[in-house]
Amino acid sequence: MTQKRTLTAVAALALAGLAQAQPAMAQDCGTAGTVTVAEMTWLSAATLAHVAQKIMASGYGCDAQLVPGDTVPTATSMLTRSQPTVAPELWVSTVQAQWDQMQEKGNVYKASDIFSAGGQDGLWVPDYVLTDHPEIKTIEDLAANWAVFEDNQNPGVGRLYNGPPGWASEVIITNYYKALGLESSFELFSPGSGENLKASIARAVAQKEPWVGYYWGPSDVVGKYKLVRLGMPESDREKFTCLTDANCTDPQVTGWAAGEVAVAVVSELKDQAPAVAEFLSKMQVPNDEISAVLAWGDDNGATPEELAVYFLKEHEAIWGAWVPAEVAEKIKASL
Repeated sequence: MTQKRTLTAVAALALAGLAQAQPAMAQDCGTAGTVTVAEMTWLSAATLAHVAQKIMASGYGCDAQLVPGDTVPTATSMLTRSQPTVAPELWVSTVQAQWDQMQEKGNVYKASDIFSAGGQDGLWVPDYVLTDHPEIKTIEDLAANWAVFEDNQNPGVGRLYNGPPGWASEVIITNYYKALGLESSFELFSPGSGENLKASIARAVAQKEPWVGYYWGPSDVVGKYKLVRLGMPESDREKFTCLTDANCTDPQVTGWAAGEVAVAVVSELKDQAPAVAEFLSKMQVPNDEISAVLAWGDDNGATPEELAVYFLKEHEAIWGAWVPAEVAEKIKASL
């Protein structure tokens, strides 16, 4: 009887120890096998892909592999093939049709909104423009203040930089130009390319000259050149839909709704690796902070991987909230 009690007590202690060990043991990659992460072609998305890959590999022991990606092909592949497993920065509003099909099919879900304030498109100015001209607060103030942005090469009108040719923003800004009644006071200037658009901002800021035009955030440009988005009215879905149409016959002023930018994840991962799915559900970065990180990367010629390491070393206050303490320790040790 005493022996049985002793064995029972030992067994009970062993089970108690096992129960206490469960949370730590649960912080792994489960049965997920290889987890693929889409590395998109622009800096923020590529950096976040490396961040996610490093956290899954170092913190959870996953076989996490980066795969090339871009918005439309990645969304299409996730819909049809459930690959890649994770897309840390999928601009849903750009691929709304595919996203709606994924939701109907149920094979992909939004684990989190990667940017705390959403994707931000609109008309931006360097911060010193607003300091020098407090009368400019919103896009509707541009018409009365065109002279602030007067173009030396085309006196008598201001210069408004459009989105690059072929971008969706080119159509939208063209319609804003009409809706705001800027035809007589501003030249709508095409930058020719994304690089030219970035270079025009760099030149203006270097000489502290006024500049106004299309850009988006978070981005290295917003962080590096301290751009501020001009205020807009509340967004009306019907009005904005017309602004996205090159054939919009009656463009009207409305807000540019925050873009939905998802941490998109294949649904199987929730069952295969619940701890990893829990991490992805918390993966979110503040817009201003990630813009500043990207600006550091641009200033230092950092690759996305180098930028990911910089983020993990310098911004534990952000990513440390995504994972349990023991996982955070593994990640820090790997750096």
